[in-house]
Amino acid sequence: MSETLIAKPSRRLASIDAYRALNMLFMIFVNDLESVKGLPYWIDHAKDFEDRMGFADCIFPAFLFIVGLSIPHALNRKINSGESVLSISFGIIVRSFALLLMGFFHVNLESYSRFALLPEGVWEILITLAFFLIWIDYSENISRLKQNIFRGAGVLILVIMAVLYKGGESGSNVTHWMRPEWWGILGIIGWAYLVSAFIYFLVNGKLSGLLFAFLVFTGLNIAVHAWHFRINIIGIADGSAIAQVLGGIIISIWYSRLIAKGFNNSLWVWLLIAGAASIVSGFILRPYTDGISKIHSTPAWVMICTGISIFVFTTIAYLVDFKGKKKWFNWIWPAGTATLTCYLIPYFQVGFYKLFHYVYPHFLNFGWDGFIRSWVTAFAVVLIGGYLERWHLKLKI
Repeated sequence: MSETLIAKPSRRLASIDAYRALNMLFMIFVNDLESVKGLPYWIDHAKDFEDRMGFADCIFPAFLFIVGLSIPHALNRKINSGESVLSISFGIIVRSFALLLMGFFHVNLESYSRFALLPEGVWEILITLAFFLIWIDYSENISRLKQNIFRGAGVLILVIMAVLYKGGESGSNVTHWMRPEWWGILGIIGWAYLVSAFIYFLVNGKLSGLLFAFLVFTGLNIAVHAWHFRINIIGIADGSAIAQVLGGIIISIWYSRLIAKGFNNSLWVWLLIAGAASIVSGFILRPYTDGISKIHSTPAWVMICTGISIFVFTTIAYLVDFKGKKKWFNWIWPAGTATLTCYLIPYFQVGFYKLFHYVYPHFLNFGWDGFIRSWVTAFAVVLIGGYLERWHLKLKI
């Protein structure tokens, strides 16, 4: 088989959508769980001074890995449909910009000042509404003129919200305008996707070139934490997010090649070996590169989470692609096909809570009652996302 996958057939793998759905369900769950106290130590995020990771620390890197899994199939489908490289490149830039813009607004929500003209809840609801208006995958039944009016209204809302924004430290009357203190979850995804997708084009989809790029960014991540220096190239930072996306790309290409040769035992053995090797390398790096820490994006965290992601993907691929158990995931499928929609819905929820000063009863903010509350919230969001998708109100970028 040719080493180059670009412009070769690339069927959509249901296992990737299933993994994305499961991961988004967990992401909504752990985000809601942040306000719950009295839970077991292993569930929550580790603190910035701790050398460990909890269950919650594995969710975001898994999403980056899934972004990587999707890139070869998505780009190859565009190539095979006749799109030019220039057109696809422009699409990559637009998609990355959308994620960066949303991440930028979300980051500034964290430092929203009580001295701003609008209440924080109103600002949060309106920026989320604007995201929907701009990036909804509008039905063909809606005229182009109406689509442009809705998108223009969304842009106008964002501009007004930016003009009215005031940020500041808690308890201080000193305010500032919007600024990228960090890029947020969506912004990090945007940067990692932008760099990784263009690397995929640059090396023409060759596995050898992608492996080299993975080693370069993993090496950068190791160097940053082993020798404690920083680089100021926007979007690259310490290389951790890009390495995780590239890891997903490599596994996606490798998996596609292996299944082309048949679902034999060597397929699963090689994937399990890759996952184990990644985890072992993480523990080897741990003493020399600032331990295991999501907050600090250490190499041990990157490699261990990549290994876990490989194991989970292998399990789901075996169930969905090989055993045909896609229906096992039907109950959460909208989280895999309307992923951004599901991610943004909780911002409406939290915005209304802030606006009306609603807080959960104490028992729903503590222990296993709070744990159940967060699961109910996650499933409710997925159900709403599925309902919106049926009515063509799914975001697409």
